[in-house]
Amino acid sequence: MRYQPNSHFMRLFEMFTSAPDSIGQNLQRRLGEARSDSPLLLATGTDLVLFPGGGRPPTSVDFRKGTRGFFEITAVSHLGLAIPYLARLRELGDAGCKTAARELIAQCRVVQDFNSVSYWRDEVAVTAWRGHEEKITDLVDYTCATTADYLERAIENPKLLDFEYLRANLLEGDGPDAVPVPFNDMMAATFALSALDSVHRSLKWLHEQSIDWARLMVIVAGGAGRPSAGLTWQSNNVCPLLYEASGHELDPARLIIAPTAPAVEPEQLADTEFCARAEAQYRKFWYGCLSSVEMSRLLWPDYPAFEKRIDQAPVVDPDTEVVDAMPRVRSVHDKRAIVTRLRYVMEDPGAQIATAGMQFVLDQLSANGNRPELVELPGFTGITYPAGSRG
Repeated sequence: MRYQPNSHFMRLFEMFTSAPDSIGQNLQRRLGEARSDSPLLLATGTDLVLFPGGGRPPTSVDFRKGTRGFFEITAVSHLGLAIPYLARLRELGDAGCKTAARELIAQCRVVQDFNSVSYWRDEVAVTAWRGHEEKITDLVDYTCATTADYLERAIENPKLLDFEYLRANLLEGDGPDAVPVPFNDMMAATFALSALDSVHRSLKWLHEQSIDWARLMVIVAGGAGRPSAGLTWQSNNVCPLLYEASGHELDPARLIIAPTAPAVEPEQLADTEFCARAEAQYRKFWYGCLSSVEMSRLLWPDYPAFEKRIDQAPVVDPDTEVVDAMPRVRSVHDKRAIVTRLRYVMEDPGAQIATAGMQFVLDQLSANGNRPELVELPGFTGITYPAGSRG
């Protein structure tokens, strides 16, 4: 028989914490009401939504999937993994890997034929990529051509799918049959290009909002890539972005990462009644998490306080074998750190994949007044991507 606590004790428990009219719930409500004019920022996996407070309507920006060029540049980035994944499927005896390889070859050729400077300049038209359109076209053409050629040869010569050979000649570029530009560089470049766009637009939008950063309440809600990803300050893309946008004025203790909190869809923000309900819900949620913080400071001011750590990024050198946090990229030439970040985001289930290319780009945009033309991009700046069949 399942244990049932005594009803008298249960009522005593509920009076403080879980009943709708409990002491704890009442304090959370009162705090929310008393500070309803404080700005609240909701960050989801794709959007930033600012509730300015005082009954004013929210504003938002989509910083990821709804943006121009995201799927195009990410599709090309994935080609750096597609060949190794097919090699692993072959090792596991997958009967469909040859068919998948041929289909990928065919689609690479289709994209090559479609790819053009005018498409990137006039249709994708990403502001942060202005001036890079021809080089992006070359990068796409080179990556598709190299992928298709490598897989065509690998179908005839499976030696090319041996991981030692593949690493040396496709990824690292230091083998006897190495491709002109290693795919490690290509993946770093596509990650950095994606970060350049999303970070530039997010910083621009945040700077336009005139946010009182010292009073800002932040909830990072919903999923962020993999179900296990983005649960800490160090592994979540939004945290360092907001901190840099604030000029380091944002109090890290006022930011909550809450994967169970509900997210909102941009189209819902046009409904005034929905926005009012959502804002009240998020304010209650924020104080539900942080009312105990305020109380602990009142109760025990003479004891050691908790301080959230926001930067524990290690620096890697030639002798570094293991890292337990995302390493810091020091320059566009810091290739060991750049590639280690690619490995890290795949190896740590708590990491967001997109974080691989963000830190160095964010640092540069912050230092250069959010001017993307002044940013150096790993795997892109100073590297020439030879065009394949592009005319």
